[in-house]
Amino acid sequence: MNSPTAVIRPPRQEMVRADAGRGIFQVSRRAFVDAGVMEREYDAIFERCWLYLGHESELPRPGDFVTRTVARRNILFTRDAKGALHALFNTCPHRGATVCREDKGNAKVFQCFYHGWVFGCDGKLKGQPGEESYTEGHKQSGVGNLTPVPRFASHAGFCFICFDADAVPLTEYLAGAKEILELIAAHSESGMTIVEGAQQYAIRANWKLLAENSVDGYHALTTHASYLDYLKNMAGGLVPIPLSGRSFDLGNGHAVLEYKAPWGRPIAQWVPMFGEQGKHEMDAIYARLAARLGDDKARRIASHNRNMIVFPNLVINDIMAITIRTFYPVAPGQMMVNGWALAPREESDWARKYRLFNFLEFLGPGGFATPDDVEALESCQQGFANAGGAAWSDISKGMGKPEPAYDDELQMRLFWTRWNELVNGGGQ
Repeated sequence: MNSPTAVIRPPRQEMVRADAGRGIFQVSRRAFVDAGVMEREYDAIFERCWLYLGHESELPRPGDFVTRTVARRNILFTRDAKGALHALFNTCPHRGATVCREDKGNAKVFQCFYHGWVFGCDGKLKGQPGEESYTEGHKQSGVGNLTPVPRFASHAGFCFICFDADAVPLTEYLAGAKEILELIAAHSESGMTIVEGAQQYAIRANWKLLAENSVDGYHALTTHASYLDYLKNMAGGLVPIPLSGRSFDLGNGHAVLEYKAPWGRPIAQWVPMFGEQGKHEMDAIYARLAARLGDDKARRIASHNRNMIVFPNLVINDIMAITIRTFYPVAPGQMMVNGWALAPREESDWARKYRLFNFLEFLGPGGFATPDDVEALESCQQGFANAGGAAWSDISKGMGKPEPAYDDELQMRLFWTRWNELVNGGGQ
């Protein structure tokens, strides 16, 4: 009888080179093209880290639900009759069929179409055709309930799940990102809300390129030059305010850019395009912010932009509008992107109109920024075909500076350092 053959795995190759003394930080381009690396990412990152599921405002009423794919898994996100939120695996415990096959809606119960098992919004089994044929207590035992995701928690209205039952609590995981989420939630007197609708699109590039791009202030003046020229023309030919600010390490691979920019913000930064009505609106919004939060915090909310990444793949851009994005790899060179607009619930029709105009004009798939970014990321992915002769990406800008500027690359180094710790054991 032959003895079993041991599975020999190839040694993990160096992925990140960091030399603080020389000011050099490099990432292997194999990390963007290797299918084995992507599978390790699913095992080491997406199965272990807290991942964004949705915003509590998406389920305002008891019985509301949405279904969402998170890291290849179909999740049923519900609000039950008592108002509690739940994150459930959208899989029937009987024979495995998908229970809820709608994207969103309102329901008292969910019925599996295969054999008719019925579940409440809390996931508990309510009924089984032929129930008399099951042993006494089968339904009460809980074996027939929908399975909850191992960890579910929220902070400032942002809801997260984790597939690792032993993961640290969400508040510990978020670290310094908690304060930015709270700052965004403070825009509103009555609560923030997801604007109806969502954006879904694919990019032919590795998901980590969008993680980099989303907090990359270095590319703005070149990649988005047409948008800055547009703003200059809208201001009557005046030179726009230069982009200025700095980046911050939020811990655990999270980072944020906070900076000033020339565009209008419907939260309280007026620009001539908003007109006189807009000036009155912005003045009134600012007065309420200052009365509620004080002048310092009101000024920070009104006049400062924020691009934040919560590791691994939640990006919140609090800029000329607020967008929430997640993105997951479906292949080494392809990702799926989901985006939502976030707004104060109480804002006027005028403010909502300009918020959505800003959102679509710059951040939407057909706006000034996103097509430029998509072209840049896909160009990078194409360039990685030359990896044999150009095998490392350089992410060294700003190394050694005590206060990195918004257009330095600290935030990308933070992402890659955490990525390397999880996926490649820190390179060891």
